[in-house]
Amino acid sequence: MRERAAREPVDWGIATRCRRGEVASGDVGVVTVQHDGALVAVIDGLGHGSEAARAARRAAEVVRTRPTQDLVSLIQRCHAALRGTRGAAISLAFVSPPNNEITWLGVGNVEGRVLSADRTVTRPKGSLALGRGVPGHELPAVRAATLDMRPGDILVLATDGIAATFADSLDTSGSSQAISERILAGHWKRRDDALVVAVRYLGVRP
Repeated sequence: MRERAAREPVDWGIATRCRRGEVASGDVGVVTVQHDGALVAVIDGLGHGSEAARAARRAAEVVRTRPTQDLVSLIQRCHAALRGTRGAAISLAFVSPPNNEITWLGVGNVEGRVLSADRTVTRPKGSLALGRGVPGHELPAVRAATLDMRPGDILVLATDGIAATFADSLDTSGSSQAISERILAGHWKRRDDALVVAVRYLGVRP
């Protein structure tokens, strides 16, 4: 859990657990708030255990040290950094307050959903189209997609240790940290590492 600076355009939270019997998680989440928006990455090292964790940390370091809105370039850099490792599934998103939109892409099986600020809407506003491949071994041609965002909309990225039905009738009340913990508690498969990042878009802050 973390404290949000007053003028940040997003409120975010991360919840994670290791596969039972493991001490290192192969799932890593990164959120970097910049002057022009927020970059979100969820990385799932192939398999589990220390080698999966090593791969995930290597890709996360690329995201942390060279954040950018250019998600295609970013996943290509992650792909290069992951050579010689097990590889990892990666989903990336950039929330842009000036444009009231999200740009996102994914390769592998890190699921993404955008949920409407309108709590009477029970279906996701958008679902991330995932490319086939394993960054570090095989990266297909990728294109980022764009979706309109309105204040209160919520982005959720979740690794495959979370059931893909996590967004069905999800209670989106409370903080983003509460939402991520709620998803983890209700949808963790337990036989794998699991990580959830929830990001609520707040809009341009005065």
